[in-house]
Amino acid sequence: MSSEVNWKQKWEEHLEVMDQVSAAVGRVMIGQQNVVEQVLIAMLAGGHALLEGVPGLGKTLLVRTIAQCLDLSFSRIQFTPDLMPADIVGTQMITADETGKTSFRFQPGPVFGNLVLADEINRATPKTQSALLEAMQEHTVTVAGKTRPLPEPFFVLATQNPLEMEGTYVLPEAQLDRFLLKIVVGFPSEEELKQIVTQTSSNRTVEPGKVADGALLQQIQATVRDLLVPDEVVDEAVRLLLMTHPSHPSAPAPVRQYVRAGAGPRGVQALVQAAKAKAFLHRRFNASREDLEAVAPAVFRHRILLNFEAEAVGITTDQLVSEILEEMKKGSAR
Repeated sequence: MSSEVNWKQKWEEHLEVMDQVSAAVGRVMIGQQNVVEQVLIAMLAGGHALLEGVPGLGKTLLVRTIAQCLDLSFSRIQFTPDLMPADIVGTQMITADETGKTSFRFQPGPVFGNLVLADEINRATPKTQSALLEAMQEHTVTVAGKTRPLPEPFFVLATQNPLEMEGTYVLPEAQLDRFLLKIVVGFPSEEELKQIVTQTSSNRTVEPGKVADGALLQQIQATVRDLLVPDEVVDEAVRLLLMTHPSHPSAPAPVRQYVRAGAGPRGVQALVQAAKAKAFLHRRFNASREDLEAVAPAVFRHRILLNFEAEAVGITTDQLVSEILEEMKKGSAR
């Protein structure tokens, strides 16, 4: 009985911390509550997030503010076409001691941080983007035959502009798959724009303040992992994944017509992990079907590959995910 009381007390404490984090971020970020929640979901699930939106929507500010709230070391990498892999992971440098004897010393790159902002990630060449693959999946970096662990917790929050395509490169599917969520950052409302102008055109600065640290965040992540996922919810997640594949019998007609390839196994893992984090933030002890449906667009929008016909007629992955969810509801109603 006492262990159950202790667990519930820890649960409440962790929820209180996340409420404070959300409130602290909200003091700096005007609007974008849904975006903030999705970023926190990705972090609580131990995953990375890709933020897509036009310039000036506060994507960089959001990442920096979260790092301040959680007292995480923050690194920013500005991706450009001439950026090299060594500029990200680090390199071996020749150093000399007092006697003149030379030796190699590893100089860590900016990827050695708790929260790494990969700004305009699609502006770097595929060779440079691939430098993040091992870091994002294994939380390690291998240079000169030696593997070095990255600091924990470790997150990559990347940004990209969906409009300006000149001088950009398509992200490799293997890298896209390593992002737990792809989050679309929408344009603020008229009232929010007024608040943004008022807040940024005065001498008064708003500081979020430190709410927690990396160690406490890892404890909260462990609490989220302990959430229950009923067997029927796991079955629903697997069915959702299979319905993204055009060759599967249960795939809706639009998926068979417009999809070149569906989501891989990481997709269903991300779906369940994100549903757990969503349930936790909304004070539920287990993930539900509604949680799956809520996170499905962010989980699948970068994992479903469209064919040329879809691009020609302007079909989006979000539209296809909506079709899949509708088909799931019809199947459950039968």
